[in-house]
Amino acid sequence: MSARPAPGGRGLVASALAAAADWLIEPAEPAAPQGPSAAPDARPVVAVVGLSARCGSTTVARALGAELAARDPGSACVVTSARAPGAVPLGLPAAARLTRTLSPLAGAGTRACGRLCLVDTHDRAGLAEAARYLAPLILDVEDTSEASGAAALADHVLLIGSPATEPALATVIAESLRRVGPDPVVVLNRPAGEVERWDGRAAMKLPESRMGAQLALAGREPRGRLGRAIAELADRCEEGAAGRNA
Repeated sequence: MSARPAPGGRGLVASALAAAADWLIEPAEPAAPQGPSAAPDARPVVAVVGLSARCGSTTVARALGAELAARDPGSACVVTSARAPGAVPLGLPAAARLTRTLSPLAGAGTRACGRLCLVDTHDRAGLAEAARYLAPLILDVEDTSEASGAAALADHVLLIGSPATEPALATVIAESLRRVGPDPVVVLNRPAGEVERWDGRAAMKLPESRMGAQLALAGREPRGRLGRAIAELADRCEEGAAGRNA
């Protein structure tokens, strides 16, 4: 790092401020074209189920939500989630609008965070019905006893484990959820050390990224290897949505 002014007369502080603005501020949205509007498409509903404590399921849920939001015409995504430490309560305009729309349903438990509208509610079915044609919906499920109800509402189910999670648990829960919802995708988060016992059990692995996790908790898309892995998960979710709307 150098303290000299950057080319063109911009100093280090100005460059840093410009980078921060690029991260925090969403570009102005173009005016909607006039004329008859097409019927809205149903957005994907994804259940993200944590298989054990501290497996990172909330980070995955928000990262996936931010990626789906960036791809959606509405530029926002709904995520059911309690308030997580480290989340920045700064919502982009699209998320703020979605929050105002859904707040009559969830009340004070609704807030904007980055590209996300975070909703703390126990009425997942009511929220799914309200959000179906407004934005993608991520059901962040931390208690496996609630996984069955969430899976029944979802178009896609992701089971999130970590190296500390017992792999057999993923197999048992996946078999159970297949009876009520779509075939679950098992995801190993932050693989480290010897994880051979997960061979043949995890369909995907998400790399460790502290910066990516911070971005996700703030409602923004992670970058680098984690961002590419999350984008692959989003591709799977959009494939299902495309088939449903065809």
